[in-house]
Amino acid sequence: MTSEILPITNHQTPNAHSSSLSSSSALTMLLKYDDEENPYTSLLHSSLKNNNIMSIKPLLSRSSSFNSSINNNDSIGAVPSFYQKTRRRVASEDSLAYVSNSSSRGSSFGRDVRHVASETFLLTRLGLKMLTYLGVGYRWITRFLALGCYSLLLLPGFVQVGYHYFFSSEIRRSIVYGDKPRNRLDLFLPKNSDGPKPVVAFITGGAWIIGYKAWGSLLGQQLSERDIIVACIDYRNFPQATISDMIDDASQGISFVCNNIAEYGGDPNRIYIMGQSAGAHIAACTILEQAIKEAGEGECTWSLSQIKAYFGLSGGYNLFNLIDHFHSRGLYRSIFLSIMEGEESIRRFSPEVVVQDPNIGNAVSLIPPTVLFHGTGDYSIPSDQSKSFAETLKRLGVKAESILYEGKTHTDVFLQDPMRGGKDDMFDDLVAYIHAGDPEALSRDATAPPRRRLVPEFMLKLAHSVSPF
Repeated sequence: MTSEILPITNHQTPNAHSSSLSSSSALTMLLKYDDEENPYTSLLHSSLKNNNIMSIKPLLSRSSSFNSSINNNDSIGAVPSFYQKTRRRVASEDSLAYVSNSSSRGSSFGRDVRHVASETFLLTRLGLKMLTYLGVGYRWITRFLALGCYSLLLLPGFVQVGYHYFFSSEIRRSIVYGDKPRNRLDLFLPKNSDGPKPVVAFITGGAWIIGYKAWGSLLGQQLSERDIIVACIDYRNFPQATISDMIDDASQGISFVCNNIAEYGGDPNRIYIMGQSAGAHIAACTILEQAIKEAGEGECTWSLSQIKAYFGLSGGYNLFNLIDHFHSRGLYRSIFLSIMEGEESIRRFSPEVVVQDPNIGNAVSLIPPTVLFHGTGDYSIPSDQSKSFAETLKRLGVKAESILYEGKTHTDVFLQDPMRGGKDDMFDDLVAYIHAGDPEALSRDATAPPRRRLVPEFMLKLAHSVSPF
């Protein structure tokens, strides 16, 4: 993100015309911020360009106001120069350090507040725009009401996860990885910093519409407790972007992880890609696109040789078999086809179909080992999607398998089970794959304390029954 720049006061006596110009330039410099991310700044910039702005006084610090006033002999008379020098010496080094640290903390907090405000505005605007696509259909209304009840029942867990997300010193939030809106990621770091750690680059779900990096906070927190670094990659959603933009963002985020994770204590040769729901689909498409680039002559900023495995959680991989299913559940055909850039592009963004193209045989051989997790009670994306894709990959020579969890729904394996605490089959399987070949880590996992419960059992059962997913 471009750093903020404060205006520098011109100590010369301005005339009326230069005052107006300095006011505009001051405001322009104060607004030197990520214009694409913050819609307010783009509106103000357009006003500046058109000179449709009231003359305002430049924002001055207390010290610069003093210096300006003593140079203005007409207003208060001359002040001896030694007095200025004396004033500059009165602050001790300790007090200056304290002021500097306080200013830094205040500036950092201010940036966080502005970032949250701008993203809240962005999500609200996109949500309102989304309403024009959805209309007021029966299915959409019932899903929305069910989502409200579901969120309320899991609120105790969300509050605890949110508190950890915003106040933990082990989380690096909103690291910029690209120049597009929402090109940011969160890093969840283990408390133990001994030796390079395995890394999971995680792409969140959200029906390609409401995905957000913070959705992976619970997974990131729990994996980091097992000495695994997690990078939750944010990406543009529909209608701000379509599927090819989402894949580009995911690829750029993975590239950042591959090239920079060593600075945060990660092992660049032990990186795992993981996606959940729509994020699993985006991750699979990203891996395939990267394989095709590496098999051809495309320019690459990261390599699949760095990827130890791909984990897909509750993902969809053959869109031809999902269009009608999504339509029946409220993700209407017209919206879904708009997300996927038209009916003619469905084949291109169906990983299970693409890998069977004989023209990309060399690319398929570059696909990393694949493990697909899915609940058999998933009504949002049927578990047959994972079974079929794993079987297709195995037939083509890729090391792949699907692991099914009897009776588990779309959100059981990702939210309810982790919030329940204690034993979690999917989580244990995931950690076992990541720590395979590391006896010391496996030994620590065997003696790790059980995870604490975040939500009472009766609320989890009610959430399971009303879940719209």
